[in-house]
Parts: sequence; structure tokens; C-alpha cells
Amino acid sequence: MTTALTRRHLLAAALATGVAVPLGGAGHGWAAPAPHGPARITLPPPTGPHRVGTVSLHLVDGSRPDPVAGPGRHRELMASVWYPAVRDARRHPVVPWMPAAPLRALLVSAGFDAGAAMAPLTAGYEGAPALRAPHRLPVIVFSHGNDGHRAEATIVVQELASHGYVVVTVDHTYDGFSEFPDGRLTVPEDLSFTPWDHADDIRFVLDRIEDLAAGRNPDAERRPLPAGLGAALDVRRIGMFGWSKGATATALVMNQDRRVRAGLGFDGPMQSVPPVAEIDRPFMLMTAEFTRAAEPSVEQFWSYLHGWRLNVHADGATHSSYCDNQWLIPQLATIIGMSDEDLAGWIGTLDPARAVRIQQAYPLAFFDLHLRHRGHLLNGPNRAFPEVRFIP
Repeated sequence: MTTALTRRHLLAAALATGVAVPLGGAGHGWAAPAPHGPARITLPPPTGPHRVGTVSLHLVDGSRPDPVAGPGRHRELMASVWYPAVRDARRHPVVPWMPAAPLRALLVSAGFDAGAAMAPLTAGYEGAPALRAPHRLPVIVFSHGNDGHRAEATIVVQELASHGYVVVTVDHTYDGFSEFPDGRLTVPEDLSFTPWDHADDIRFVLDRIEDLAAGRNPDAERRPLPAGLGAALDVRRIGMFGWSKGATATALVMNQDRRVRAGLGFDGPMQSVPPVAEIDRPFMLMTAEFTRAAEPSVEQFWSYLHGWRLNVHADGATHSSYCDNQWLIPQLATIIGMSDEDLAGWIGTLDPARAVRIQQAYPLAFFDLHLRHRGHLLNGPNRAFPEVRFIP
């Protein structure tokens, strides 16, 4: 869609500026000065008690042919695993928000110089040993939106990991920006990739998560895994969330695979062919533009939810307000002198710092409730979050 394309281009522009502005209440957003070359912008830190480790995986699905590479090639995916790490994780390198090559491709696609900016650094320490917990940890899988990438919800992902979850993010090859270990770059292709394709990717990844939990290494190159990672995964407690097309894919995975016990959708249109079907497990909608009142498919999906269900809505939010865009785009506005009116057209009227707090609090509360059976934030409206309405 044109809207999705322009939003992606504006995000690239935010990165291209290499400068950030302070956003009160959610941590500072200043760009890190660089002695030579572009500056590096920043992300808000997670609030949990644990340090965060991360590792990338190159996965090959031998049951599906690659639609682009030609005969004899099979579907390949890049994934990242985020997890609570040991306290001395800081001796490991910090992982950037996005690898350099796909970031350059993203910038060029928006008409900017490929070296215009360095990606933000995340809270993830590459390859750090996993925290040894008394019990295995619940696992959450993330599916990105159209023409996106697995980093687009990093604020939420590292927040969950800092609070004791293992989170697996997936690049849907040819429907986003990604890079394989041998340097091959993939970008969005002019192909028809549907939410069902995302769902097929995720079901394959769920199998690979079971491999990890069983002590096997699913990485195609058998690159070393962080110490203790497999032993940390509890495959009996799996949740999933996604943004836009990824939200629809979350519902489709739950239609087909009972390993996913709880699903969360960030402003998904909930449109697919064949359509989504009934779900008897917990599902929460965080709506913005694709509301039940505005989008009949979302209202129909709501009627298919026969288990625990909840629809929350942040006043002033736009389609990307529950992802990293809401933090990055205001940085561009200050640099180019964008008017408040134009900025509101991109991020709505929801304050970015408040959006970050909502991103950190509500997904965590949902998975805490349904995978850990604790918490009370979702019992009803909360004075700490006056923007968030509960839609009956």
C-alpha cells in the first residue's frame, strides 16, 4: 500500500538524519555524537531487571522452494533470539538495531545516501550466556508488517526479554529487508506475500524453537549458540505478536497451531484469503487505525474470539504507534522543521514518550497474564495510562 511505503520511507529518513531529540518520560533520545561520519541515534532502554542477550539464526526450510532463487533452492529466513542474559553480559558486543547492509538498502530506497546514518544500538549483547533461571522461560514469537523487518518492534522485544521472556523475531524474506551470513541481501520484492506466507514461516520457526529447547542447533551454518540458551526455553508456554500483516499472521498461526497459547495484534487489518477462523485462546487487539468500527474484518475477527479477549485503543495513535517508528520519526521532525500538524499526520497526537510506555507495559501485561498468570493492568482502565481505552 502507498501508506505503508511512505511510512517506511519516513522511517528511513529518520535514520538518515542521524540526530535525535529528547523525549521526556521514556528515557533520552539524543543522538550519540560521532567524531567522524554520521551520528548514531538511540533507542529507549528496557525497564526490566535482566540484561538482554541476543543471537541471530540462519534457518532453511527444506520443505518449501524459494520463490526467487530458482530450482533446487529452499526458503531461507533470518531470525533473532532475545533472552535474559547473565549480569556480566556487557563483555559481549552490543547489537545494532539493524545490520549495516539492509540499513543501507533501506536508506537508498528512500533516496538517501547509503552511509547517512548509523543504526541505533539495542540493549542486546551478542552471544552472551543465557541467565540460569530456576525454571524454563516462556517464549514469544514476533512477525513484522508488510515490507518491514524483524527489528521494527525492538522496543517491545527487548522490554519482554528484560522481564524474563525469550523472544524470537523473524525476517519474512522478500517481504522485508534482511541479510544472510554470507552477505546476501534481500529486500522487498514485487511478489504477492500474504499473511499466510508469514504464518507458514512462523510455524517453521516454532519447529526450530523446539529444536533449540531439545539441545539441537538449527542454524544452517551450525554457528555456536549462547551457553544455556536451549535450556532456557519452555515450549509449553508460547505466545505470539505481530504488527499489521504480522498481526493477521498471528491469528492464522493460532488457527493452525495450538502451540501458540496467546496472541497479540498491533493494529492488524485481519484480512486474508482464506480468512481467519475462530480462536478459543486469549487474544488482545491493540488498535489504532484498523479499529473494529472502521474495519469490518476486524469486527468480524472480534466475533471469532471465543476465549479471553480484549481490545485496547490508545487515543491519538496511528498505524505504527505501537512500533519503533513512534520513537524515531519525531527525531526527523526536529531536524527538517516539520510542523506540528504534519508530524501529527505521521505519528498522530499520541506523545512518543507515552507511546513507548504503552509499548513497554501492555504487551508485557498481556503475556504475564496468560503465560505466567500474574498481573492486573488489564483488569480495566488505569490512571497511569489515561490514553488507553478499553473497547467493549
